[in-house]
Amino acid sequence: MRKGTLYVFTGPSGAGKGTLLSRLRAEDDRLFYSISATTRAPRPGETDGVQYYFLKKTDFERKIAQNAFLEYAKYVDNYYGTLEAPVNEKLAAGYDVVLEIEVQGAMQVHEKRPDAVMVFIAPPSFEELAARLRGRGTEDEEKVRKRLETAKQELKSMDRFDYVVTNDEVGRAVRELHGILAKRRT
Repeated sequence: MRKGTLYVFTGPSGAGKGTLLSRLRAEDDRLFYSISATTRAPRPGETDGVQYYFLKKTDFERKIAQNAFLEYAKYVDNYYGTLEAPVNEKLAAGYDVVLEIEVQGAMQVHEKRPDAVMVFIAPPSFEELAARLRGRGTEDEEKVRKRLETAKQELKSMDRFDYVVTNDEVGRAVRELHGILAKRRT
């Protein structure tokens, strides 16, 4: 049986990682989307165990102490992390596993799993990124500014990834991602 491949998708908040991955997953049933854990509050319409595992800070920190995460990071005052056991189980069962994580966590995965395929999702421009974040209407201006400051640093790390996909047009970007998967599966 073929062992699965671990894919790490990252990029600044607002680059469209979720949109692209939703389309990719809908079109490829060999992908398992790893659900991250977070200490941030659910956004409207989000459900525990679907978009994220929403944990209290104390529970998250207990799991850190137990070394239960493949990666974790603190981002804009909240923890995010990937539980290692479910990822390993799916890879062993032959599924390709997709992590959608922040850049800081992606670098941790790259160190622990150098065989992971690293994909950076970039916005078409910094101005477009700012417009997308403000257009969400889910956070106050102070949090948007924090995300934009973080994004400036994250964009500097693009050259450390195997692939950079610019999300300027969703259909084109999804086709590019399919091409990456096809290349890795041969």
